[in-house]
Amino acid sequence: MTIADPIAFAPLLLDAEARLIAAGIDDARLDLLYLAEAAFNVPVAQLRRRGEVVVPATGLPAFQEKVARRLTREPVQRILGRWEFWGLDLALGPETLIPRPDTETVVEAVLKRRPDRRTPWRVLDLGTGTGAILLALLSEYPEATGVGVDLSPEAAAVARGNAQALGLGERAGFIAGDWASALEGRFDIVVSNPPYIPEAEVDGLQPEVALFEPRRALAGGADGLDPYRLLAGEMARLLVPGGLVVMEHGADQGPAVAGLLREAGLADVATLPDLGGRDRVALGTIPITPRDL
Repeated sequence: MTIADPIAFAPLLLDAEARLIAAGIDDARLDLLYLAEAAFNVPVAQLRRRGEVVVPATGLPAFQEKVARRLTREPVQRILGRWEFWGLDLALGPETLIPRPDTETVVEAVLKRRPDRRTPWRVLDLGTGTGAILLALLSEYPEATGVGVDLSPEAAAVARGNAQALGLGERAGFIAGDWASALEGRFDIVVSNPPYIPEAEVDGLQPEVALFEPRRALAGGADGLDPYRLLAGEMARLLVPGGLVVMEHGADQGPAVAGLLREAGLADVATLPDLGGRDRVALGTIPITPRDL
């Protein structure tokens, strides 16, 4: 066999799958298909076909290297360096969380409560990471503009690059800052996926999270609610009358976060479930008073 010869994929897959399963990794086969797609430049759909599937031998070293990284519990998304959110291909960075399907609940909640797609909404994304939530909304609202803020300059740079790559750079700005402390002016919509894991619980999370996700994007203080206490009090300053805030939170934090929004004077406060039926999103609006009309 020469380096240019095709090789059978099935034995490679079965061997790697057995090693990942032995390491306690769930969904080992799906992980390997994504890694093989990147290593061999062969689409997952083709790798899944029945019958003999061959791949170029030139990709074998890359595949083996990626499998070795996955065996350390490094997430597939980190190995690939990018992941999809709301149909958007997003680059990742060391300081950004991996976008997760449950976070799409935030996007869905905004779209349901602000259904007019042609309004030039002004959107603020606090703790933007890859820019996932803001960029998803801008992709749905073609007249909207937005600002994403992240404590990490590196994360803000990743989000800025994602916006440019998606053709949304002219409508999205990204800055590094401490939440909204440096911002002036008001927005129609504020979204956020802040850190919400209690500090003492971070090290006990799955290795894929505890070892490879940025800790400051996970830990939300002793009870995980510190960011919500701060952000709830900022909404009256950041939102226009009638403005909407939508924030992701932990599955057991729904009542507490909703309570903080009510204490801050927000109306129409609600808690929404994620794809698995667990409380995941809190929302509310700034009341409109007669002097606002």
